[in-house]
Amino acid sequence: MDLAQGVQLVAGGLLALMTLGAALGVVLFANIVYSAFLLGGVFISISGIYLLLNADFVAAAQILIYVGAVNVLILFAIMLVNKREDFAAIPNAWLRPTATALVCGGLFALLSTMILATPWPVTVGAIAGQNPIYKIGQHFFTDFLLPFELASVLLLMAMVGAIILARRDYLPDEVLSKTDKSTVLTLPERPRELVSAKKE
Repeated sequence: MDLAQGVQLVAGGLLALMTLGAALGVVLFANIVYSAFLLGGVFISISGIYLLLNADFVAAAQILIYVGAVNVLILFAIMLVNKREDFAAIPNAWLRPTATALVCGGLFALLSTMILATPWPVTVGAIAGQNPIYKIGQHFFTDFLLPFELASVLLLMAMVGAIILARRDYLPDEVLSKTDKSTVLTLPERPRELVSAKKE
């Protein structure tokens, strides 16, 4: 093993540890804003793994799309909603974490079995005469057209849901009847004294 292979091995291990640590933080942190920021860390770590695999276009798309668009959209939705609700105690609350742990354990076992049972082809460097961007576009619009379109529909649904959650709730009828309906949804005017003092 030469120096370049050692550096790649160490960098791959560090990126894998960063990805796993950030993913655990996404799940375990109680503050949802911290979870959203750590989700961006997961995306950036995965883009670093793509760089080690000589997939530079996929790494750039990972940062531009997931970190620059999806994660920012999630953060805007979290910060704009800002709803405070008093949650009542749920009976048999232990069933949900237990079911979640069972499902996650089953998925981990299934993915581990598939990874170990799949004969992975090992290629050194890029294949000469092949443009990876052309090959990705060709696969997107031939073999993987349906998942590609479903992903775009899911992202559109997420954006519409964020807009619906962030909009102002309607005021009750009792409040509307007691106050002037034309000025309920407008911001109060600034005092005239402050405006005149600021101009002077």
